Amino acid sequence: MRRFAPMLLAAFALFATACEKKSQPAPSGQGAPGGQVAQPAAGGGTPAEANTLLLGEVGSLTGAQATFGVSTRNGIDLALKEANAAGGVKGKKLAVRVYDDQGKPEEAAQAVTRLITQDRVVLILGEVASSNSLAMAEKAQAAGVPMITPSSTNPTVTEKGDYIFRVCFIDPFQGFVMAKFARESLKASKVAVLQDNKSAYSLGLTEVFTRKFTEMGGKVVGTESYSQGDSDYRAQLTAIKRTAPEAIYVPGYYSEVGVIARQAKELGLNVPLLGGDGWDSEKLYELGGSAIQGSYFSNHYSPDNPDPRIQKFVSDYKAAYGGVPDALAALAYDAAKVAIDALKKAPDTSGKAIRDAIAQTKDFPGIAGNITLDEKRNAVKPAVVLKVGDGKSEYVTTVNP
Repeated sequence: MRRFAPMLLAAFALFATACEKKSQPAPSGQGAPGGQVAQPAAGGGTPAEANTLLLGEVGSLTGAQATFGVSTRNGIDLALKEANAAGGVKGKKLAVRVYDDQGKPEEAAQAVTRLITQDRVVLILGEVASSNSLAMAEKAQAAGVPMITPSSTNPTVTEKGDYIFRVCFIDPFQGFVMAKFARESLKASKVAVLQDNKSAYSLGLTEVFTRKFTEMGGKVVGTESYSQGDSDYRAQLTAIKRTAPEAIYVPGYYSEVGVIARQAKELGLNVPLLGGDGWDSEKLYELGGSAIQGSYFSNHYSPDNPDPRIQKFVSDYKAAYGGVPDALAALAYDAAKVAIDALKKAPDTSGKAIRDAIAQTKDFPGIAGNITLDEKRNAVKPAVVLKVGDGKSEYVTTVNP
Protein backbone atom coordinates (compact mmCIF):
# COMPACT_ATOMS: atom_id res chain seq x y z
CA MET A 1 0.00 0.00 0.00
CA ARG A 2 2.89 2.34 0.75
CA ARG A 3 4.00 2.17 -2.93
CA PHE A 4 0.56 3.04 -4.27
CA ALA A 5 -0.27 5.82 -1.78
CA PRO A 6 1.33 8.67 -3.78
CA MET A 7 -0.52 7.56 -6.91
CA LEU A 8 -3.83 7.41 -5.08
CA LEU A 9 -3.28 10.82 -3.52
CA ALA A 10 -2.39 12.30 -6.89
CA ALA A 11 -5.51 10.85 -8.46
CA PHE A 12 -7.68 12.19 -5.66
CA ALA A 13 -6.12 15.66 -6.02
CA LEU A 14 -6.80 15.63 -9.76
CA PHE A 15 -10.44 14.67 -9.13
CA ALA A 16 -10.86 17.39 -6.52
CA THR A 17 -9.38 19.98 -8.86
CA ALA A 18 -11.75 18.99 -11.63
CA CYS A 19 -14.71 19.41 -9.30
CA GLU A 20 -13.56 22.93 -8.37
CA LYS A 21 -13.41 24.45 -11.87
CA LYS A 22 -16.67 26.39 -11.45
CA SER A 23 -17.20 29.03 -8.74
CA GLN A 24 -13.96 28.28 -6.92
CA PRO A 25 -13.52 29.35 -3.32
CA ALA A 26 -11.13 32.25 -2.95
CA PRO A 27 -7.62 31.20 -1.92
CA SER A 28 -6.74 30.93 1.75
CA GLY A 29 -5.79 34.33 3.09
CA GLN A 30 -8.21 35.99 0.66
CA GLY A 31 -11.41 34.07 1.13
CA ALA A 32 -11.06 32.94 4.72
CA PRO A 33 -12.00 36.05 6.67
CA GLY A 34 -11.86 36.43 10.43
CA GLY A 35 -8.63 34.48 10.64
CA GLN A 36 -10.60 31.25 10.36
CA VAL A 37 -9.79 29.18 7.28
CA ALA A 38 -12.97 27.56 6.01
CA GLN A 39 -11.75 24.04 5.25
CA PRO A 40 -13.77 21.76 2.95
CA ALA A 41 -16.49 19.94 4.85
CA ALA A 42 -15.98 16.23 5.25
CA GLY A 43 -18.19 14.41 2.78
CA GLY A 44 -19.75 17.72 1.77
CA GLY A 45 -21.60 17.87 5.10
CA THR A 46 -21.17 19.98 8.21
CA PRO A 47 -17.97 22.01 8.67
CA ALA A 48 -14.92 19.95 9.55
CA GLU A 49 -14.41 22.10 12.65
CA ALA A 50 -17.16 21.28 15.15
CA ASN A 51 -16.43 24.50 17.03
CA THR A 52 -16.93 26.71 13.96
CA LEU A 53 -20.00 28.50 12.64
CA LEU A 54 -19.63 28.61 8.86
CA LEU A 55 -21.03 31.52 6.84
CA GLY A 56 -21.06 31.80 3.05
CA GLU A 57 -20.12 34.71 0.82
CA VAL A 58 -20.46 35.20 -2.94
CA GLY A 59 -18.76 38.12 -4.67
CA SER A 60 -17.04 39.32 -7.81
CA LEU A 61 -13.39 38.89 -6.84
CA THR A 62 -12.47 38.85 -10.52
CA GLY A 63 -14.14 40.37 -13.58
CA ALA A 64 -15.26 43.86 -14.52
CA GLN A 65 -16.42 44.84 -10.99
CA ALA A 66 -13.66 43.10 -9.03
CA THR A 67 -13.10 46.08 -6.72
CA PHE A 68 -16.64 45.60 -5.43
CA GLY A 69 -15.94 42.00 -4.45
CA VAL A 70 -12.57 42.74 -2.87
CA SER A 71 -13.94 45.64 -0.79
CA THR A 72 -16.89 43.50 0.32
CA ARG A 73 -14.63 40.60 1.25
CA ASN A 74 -12.41 42.92 3.29
CA GLY A 75 -15.36 44.48 5.15
CA ILE A 76 -16.68 41.04 6.13
CA ASP A 77 -13.17 39.92 7.06
CA LEU A 78 -12.74 42.84 9.46
CA ALA A 79 -16.10 42.23 11.15
CA LEU A 80 -15.38 38.53 11.66
CA LYS A 81 -11.90 39.20 12.99
CA GLU A 82 -13.37 41.52 15.60
CA ALA A 83 -16.08 39.02 16.56
CA ASN A 84 -13.59 36.16 16.91
CA ALA A 85 -11.21 38.31 18.95
CA ALA A 86 -14.14 38.98 21.32
CA GLY A 87 -14.84 35.26 21.77
CA GLY A 88 -16.95 34.37 18.75
CA VAL A 89 -20.62 33.42 18.91
CA LYS A 90 -22.17 30.82 21.18
CA GLY A 91 -18.73 29.57 22.12
CA LYS A 92 -17.74 29.02 18.49
CA LYS A 93 -15.45 30.82 16.09
CA LEU A 94 -16.83 32.29 12.87
CA ALA A 95 -15.50 31.32 9.45
CA VAL A 96 -16.67 32.08 5.93
CA ARG A 97 -16.50 30.13 2.70
CA VAL A 98 -16.05 32.59 -0.18
CA TYR A 99 -16.83 31.90 -3.84
CA ASP A 100 -15.94 34.15 -6.77
CA ASP A 101 -18.83 34.59 -9.21
CA GLN A 102 -16.74 36.69 -11.66
CA GLY A 103 -19.61 39.21 -11.71
CA LYS A 104 -21.90 36.75 -13.54
CA PRO A 105 -25.44 35.87 -12.35
CA GLU A 106 -25.16 32.26 -13.52
CA GLU A 107 -21.95 31.81 -11.52
CA ALA A 108 -23.58 33.45 -8.49
CA ALA A 109 -26.48 30.96 -8.66
CA GLN A 110 -24.09 28.01 -8.86
CA ALA A 111 -21.96 29.33 -6.01
CA VAL A 112 -24.88 29.86 -3.63
CA THR A 113 -26.19 26.38 -4.43
CA ARG A 114 -22.84 24.93 -3.37
CA LEU A 115 -22.84 26.96 -0.18
CA ILE A 116 -26.27 25.59 0.70
CA THR A 117 -26.04 21.95 -0.41
CA GLN A 118 -22.36 21.14 -0.01
CA ASP A 119 -20.94 23.52 2.58
CA ARG A 120 -24.19 23.77 4.58
CA VAL A 121 -23.60 27.33 5.74
CA VAL A 122 -25.90 28.85 8.34
CA LEU A 123 -26.16 32.22 6.60
CA ILE A 124 -25.18 33.84 3.29
CA LEU A 125 -23.66 37.29 2.70
CA GLY A 126 -23.71 38.83 -0.79
CA GLU A 127 -23.88 39.93 -3.54
CA VAL A 128 -23.18 43.53 -4.54
CA ALA A 129 -24.73 43.60 -8.03
CA SER A 130 -28.52 43.31 -7.92
CA SER A 131 -28.65 40.96 -10.93
CA ASN A 132 -26.35 38.53 -9.09
CA SER A 133 -28.26 38.84 -5.82
CA LEU A 134 -31.51 38.09 -7.63
CA ALA A 135 -30.00 34.87 -8.96
CA MET A 136 -28.85 33.92 -5.44
CA ALA A 137 -32.00 34.95 -3.57
CA GLU A 138 -34.22 32.38 -5.26
CA LYS A 139 -31.90 29.56 -4.14
CA ALA A 140 -31.53 30.84 -0.58
CA GLN A 141 -35.27 31.39 -0.15
CA ALA A 142 -36.14 27.93 -1.45
CA ALA A 143 -33.64 26.34 0.97
CA GLY A 144 -34.67 28.44 3.97
CA VAL A 145 -31.16 29.84 4.44
CA PRO A 146 -31.06 33.54 5.47
CA MET A 147 -29.26 35.85 3.06
CA ILE A 148 -28.15 39.44 3.65
CA THR A 149 -27.02 41.51 0.71
CA PRO A 150 -24.78 44.38 1.81
CA SER A 151 -25.37 46.62 -1.18
CA SER A 152 -27.86 45.38 -3.80
CA THR A 153 -30.30 48.26 -4.16
CA ASN A 154 -32.88 46.90 -6.63
CA PRO A 155 -36.21 46.50 -4.73
CA THR A 156 -37.00 43.09 -6.25
CA VAL A 157 -34.09 41.41 -4.42
CA THR A 158 -35.85 41.23 -1.04
CA GLU A 159 -39.16 40.55 -2.77
CA LYS A 160 -37.84 37.05 -3.48
CA GLY A 161 -38.93 36.01 0.01
CA ASP A 162 -38.86 36.43 3.76
CA TYR A 163 -35.35 34.98 4.16
CA ILE A 164 -33.78 37.75 2.07
CA PHE A 165 -32.55 40.99 3.69
CA ARG A 166 -30.43 44.03 2.86
CA VAL A 167 -28.59 46.66 4.93
CA CYS A 168 -28.51 49.35 2.21
CA PHE A 169 -31.16 51.76 0.97
CA ILE A 170 -33.07 50.83 -2.19
CA ASP A 171 -33.17 52.32 -5.68
CA PRO A 172 -36.46 54.23 -5.29
CA PHE A 173 -34.78 56.27 -2.54
CA GLN A 174 -31.43 56.56 -4.34
CA GLY A 175 -33.12 57.65 -7.57
CA PHE A 176 -35.12 60.24 -5.63
CA VAL A 177 -31.95 61.55 -3.94
CA MET A 178 -30.21 62.35 -7.22
CA ALA A 179 -33.37 63.73 -8.87
CA LYS A 180 -33.83 66.07 -5.90
CA PHE A 181 -30.17 67.09 -5.96
CA ALA A 182 -30.19 67.74 -9.72
CA ARG A 183 -33.36 69.83 -9.55
CA GLU A 184 -32.85 71.74 -6.30
CA SER A 185 -29.08 71.98 -5.81
CA LEU A 186 -27.85 72.06 -9.41
CA LYS A 187 -31.00 73.90 -10.63
CA ALA A 188 -31.07 71.62 -13.69
CA SER A 189 -34.24 71.67 -15.77
CA LYS A 190 -33.12 69.43 -18.66
CA VAL A 191 -31.32 66.14 -18.06
CA ALA A 192 -30.49 63.20 -20.35
CA VAL A 193 -30.05 59.58 -19.24
CA LEU A 194 -27.50 56.97 -20.35
CA GLN A 195 -28.45 53.57 -18.90
CA ASP A 196 -27.12 50.00 -18.96
CA ASN A 197 -30.00 48.09 -20.55
CA LYS A 198 -28.83 44.72 -19.19
CA SER A 199 -28.50 45.75 -15.55
CA ALA A 200 -31.42 45.51 -13.12
CA TYR A 201 -29.59 48.10 -11.00
CA SER A 202 -29.26 50.63 -13.82
CA LEU A 203 -32.79 50.18 -15.19
CA GLY A 204 -34.31 50.52 -11.72
CA LEU A 205 -32.48 53.76 -11.03
CA THR A 206 -33.39 55.14 -14.45
CA GLU A 207 -37.09 54.52 -13.89
CA VAL A 208 -37.17 56.22 -10.49
CA PHE A 209 -34.92 59.14 -11.41
CA THR A 210 -36.94 59.88 -14.57
CA ARG A 211 -40.25 59.79 -12.73
CA LYS A 212 -39.11 61.88 -9.75
CA PHE A 213 -37.23 64.46 -11.82
CA THR A 214 -40.30 64.94 -13.99
CA GLU A 215 -42.58 65.24 -10.96
CA MET A 216 -40.29 68.00 -9.65
CA GLY A 217 -40.79 70.01 -12.83
CA GLY A 218 -37.71 68.91 -14.75
CA LYS A 219 -37.59 67.30 -18.18
CA VAL A 220 -35.70 64.18 -19.29
CA VAL A 221 -34.77 65.21 -22.84
CA GLY A 222 -33.43 61.86 -24.00
CA THR A 223 -32.63 58.31 -22.85
CA GLU A 224 -29.88 56.26 -24.49
CA SER A 225 -28.68 52.74 -23.67
CA TYR A 226 -25.50 50.65 -23.64
CA SER A 227 -24.56 47.17 -22.42
CA GLN A 228 -22.04 46.32 -19.72
CA GLY A 229 -18.67 45.68 -21.29
CA ASP A 230 -19.11 48.16 -24.15
CA SER A 231 -16.14 50.42 -24.81
CA ASP A 232 -17.46 52.95 -27.34
CA TYR A 233 -20.31 55.21 -26.25
CA ARG A 234 -19.82 57.99 -28.81
CA ALA A 235 -23.00 57.28 -30.79
CA GLN A 236 -25.17 57.51 -27.68
CA LEU A 237 -23.32 60.60 -26.41
CA THR A 238 -23.65 62.30 -29.78
CA ALA A 239 -27.41 61.74 -29.69
CA ILE A 240 -27.51 63.11 -26.15
CA LYS A 241 -25.48 66.19 -27.14
CA ARG A 242 -28.16 67.15 -29.65
CA THR A 243 -30.70 67.47 -26.79
CA ALA A 244 -28.53 70.10 -25.02
CA PRO A 245 -28.87 68.67 -21.48
CA GLU A 246 -27.62 70.48 -18.38
CA ALA A 247 -26.51 67.17 -16.84
CA ILE A 248 -26.43 63.47 -17.77
CA TYR A 249 -27.64 60.77 -15.39
CA VAL A 250 -25.47 57.63 -15.80
CA PRO A 251 -26.67 55.02 -13.28
CA GLY A 252 -24.01 52.44 -14.09
CA TYR A 253 -20.82 50.96 -12.67
CA TYR A 254 -17.45 52.67 -12.45
CA SER A 255 -15.97 50.33 -15.10
CA GLU A 256 -18.09 51.99 -17.79
CA VAL A 257 -18.68 55.43 -16.24
CA GLY A 258 -15.02 56.44 -16.32
CA VAL A 259 -14.78 55.74 -20.05
CA ILE A 260 -18.12 57.46 -20.70
CA ALA A 261 -16.82 60.59 -18.94
CA ARG A 262 -13.71 60.71 -21.14
CA GLN A 263 -15.67 60.25 -24.36
CA ALA A 264 -18.24 62.86 -23.32
CA LYS A 265 -15.43 65.41 -22.86
CA GLU A 266 -13.95 64.46 -26.25
CA LEU A 267 -17.30 65.29 -27.85
CA GLY A 268 -17.57 68.64 -26.07
CA LEU A 269 -20.26 67.54 -23.61
CA ASN A 270 -19.07 69.74 -20.77
CA VAL A 271 -21.88 69.05 -18.29
CA PRO A 272 -21.71 67.11 -15.01
CA LEU A 273 -22.49 63.42 -14.96
CA LEU A 274 -24.76 62.17 -12.16
CA GLY A 275 -24.86 58.64 -10.81
CA GLY A 276 -25.38 56.20 -7.97
CA ASP A 277 -23.35 54.04 -5.61
CA GLY A 278 -22.11 51.88 -8.50
CA TRP A 279 -19.55 54.63 -9.14
CA ASP A 280 -17.83 54.06 -5.80
CA SER A 281 -14.38 52.71 -6.64
CA GLU A 282 -10.83 54.04 -6.73
CA LYS A 283 -10.79 52.83 -10.34
CA LEU A 284 -13.32 55.55 -11.24
CA TYR A 285 -10.64 58.24 -10.90
CA GLU A 286 -8.14 56.19 -12.85
CA LEU A 287 -10.56 55.50 -15.71
CA GLY A 288 -12.20 58.92 -15.80
CA GLY A 289 -9.21 61.14 -15.02
CA SER A 290 -9.95 64.85 -15.07
CA ALA A 291 -13.03 64.22 -17.27
CA ILE A 292 -15.03 62.80 -14.35
CA GLN A 293 -14.16 65.64 -11.95
CA GLY A 294 -17.07 67.88 -11.04
CA SER A 295 -19.60 65.07 -11.37
CA TYR A 296 -21.81 63.79 -8.53
CA PHE A 297 -23.10 60.47 -7.21
CA SER A 298 -25.29 59.23 -4.39
CA ASN A 299 -23.68 56.91 -1.88
CA HIS A 300 -24.08 55.24 1.49
CA TYR A 301 -21.41 56.94 3.60
CA SER A 302 -18.39 59.21 3.48
CA PRO A 303 -15.05 58.21 5.05
CA ASP A 304 -14.61 61.90 5.88
CA ASN A 305 -17.45 61.75 8.42
CA PRO A 306 -15.86 62.84 11.75
CA ASP A 307 -17.97 60.44 13.84
CA PRO A 308 -15.43 58.64 16.12
CA ARG A 309 -16.97 55.21 15.38
CA ILE A 310 -16.62 55.74 11.64
CA GLN A 311 -13.08 57.06 11.97
CA LYS A 312 -12.11 53.99 14.01
CA PHE A 313 -13.48 51.78 11.25
CA VAL A 314 -11.54 53.75 8.63
CA SER A 315 -8.36 53.51 10.70
CA ASP A 316 -8.73 49.76 11.36
CA TYR A 317 -9.49 49.10 7.70
CA LYS A 318 -6.45 51.10 6.53
CA ALA A 319 -4.24 49.18 8.94
CA ALA A 320 -5.54 45.82 7.74
CA TYR A 321 -5.87 46.39 3.99
CA GLY A 322 -3.79 49.45 3.16
CA GLY A 323 -6.50 51.68 1.71
CA VAL A 324 -9.47 53.89 2.53
CA PRO A 325 -12.68 51.82 2.84
CA ASP A 326 -15.28 52.61 0.20
CA ALA A 327 -19.04 52.28 0.74
CA LEU A 328 -18.95 48.63 -0.36
CA ALA A 329 -16.53 47.82 2.45
CA ALA A 330 -18.60 49.76 4.99
CA LEU A 331 -21.85 48.04 3.95
CA ALA A 332 -20.21 44.60 3.98
CA TYR A 333 -18.92 45.30 7.49
CA ASP A 334 -22.43 46.36 8.52
CA ALA A 335 -24.02 43.27 6.94
CA ALA A 336 -21.61 40.97 8.76
CA LYS A 337 -22.22 42.82 12.03
CA VAL A 338 -26.00 42.48 11.64
CA ALA A 339 -25.52 38.77 10.91
CA ILE A 340 -23.30 38.31 13.98
CA ASP A 341 -25.80 40.17 16.16
CA ALA A 342 -28.60 37.93 14.90
CA LEU A 343 -26.55 34.76 15.48
CA LYS A 344 -25.99 35.86 19.08
CA LYS A 345 -29.68 36.58 19.67
CA ALA A 346 -31.13 33.53 17.89
CA PRO A 347 -31.99 30.65 20.27
CA ASP A 348 -30.31 28.21 17.86
CA THR A 349 -28.64 28.20 14.45
CA SER A 350 -31.59 26.95 12.42
CA GLY A 351 -32.51 28.99 9.36
CA LYS A 352 -35.82 30.08 10.85
CA ALA A 353 -34.31 31.16 14.17
CA ILE A 354 -31.62 33.22 12.46
CA ARG A 355 -34.16 34.67 10.01
CA ASP A 356 -36.43 35.79 12.86
CA ALA A 357 -33.50 37.40 14.69
CA ILE A 358 -32.38 39.36 11.61
CA ALA A 359 -35.93 40.59 11.02
CA GLN A 360 -35.92 42.21 14.48
CA THR A 361 -32.97 44.48 13.64
CA LYS A 362 -33.77 48.00 14.81
CA ASP A 363 -31.54 51.07 15.25
CA PHE A 364 -28.44 48.94 14.74
CA PRO A 365 -25.38 51.25 14.78
CA GLY A 366 -23.94 50.73 11.30
CA ILE A 367 -20.97 52.50 9.78
CA ALA A 368 -23.11 53.49 6.77
CA GLY A 369 -25.95 54.78 8.97
CA ASN A 370 -28.10 53.24 11.66
CA ILE A 371 -30.05 50.25 10.37
CA THR A 372 -33.73 49.52 10.95
CA LEU A 373 -35.25 46.80 8.79
CA ASP A 374 -38.82 47.46 7.67
CA GLU A 375 -41.55 44.91 6.99
CA LYS A 376 -40.12 44.31 3.51
CA ARG A 377 -36.66 43.56 5.01
CA ASN A 378 -35.17 46.76 3.58
CA ALA A 379 -33.00 49.19 5.54
CA VAL A 380 -34.44 52.62 6.26
CA LYS A 381 -31.48 55.04 6.31
CA PRO A 382 -30.12 58.26 4.78
CA ALA A 383 -27.92 58.75 1.69
CA VAL A 384 -25.09 61.13 0.98
CA VAL A 385 -24.21 62.99 -2.22
CA LEU A 386 -20.52 63.11 -3.11
CA LYS A 387 -18.66 65.27 -5.64
CA VAL A 388 -15.86 63.70 -7.66
CA GLY A 389 -12.61 65.53 -7.08
CA ASP A 390 -8.97 64.89 -7.96
CA GLY A 391 -8.46 61.25 -6.99
CA LYS A 392 -11.14 61.25 -4.28
CA SER A 393 -14.74 62.14 -3.57
CA GLU A 394 -15.88 65.06 -1.45
CA TYR A 395 -18.91 65.13 0.82
CA VAL A 396 -21.65 67.52 -0.37
CA THR A 397 -24.85 66.80 1.54
CA THR A 398 -26.99 64.21 3.32
CA VAL A 399 -30.53 63.39 2.20
CA ASN A 400 -32.85 61.66 4.68
CA PRO A 401 -35.77 59.36 3.80
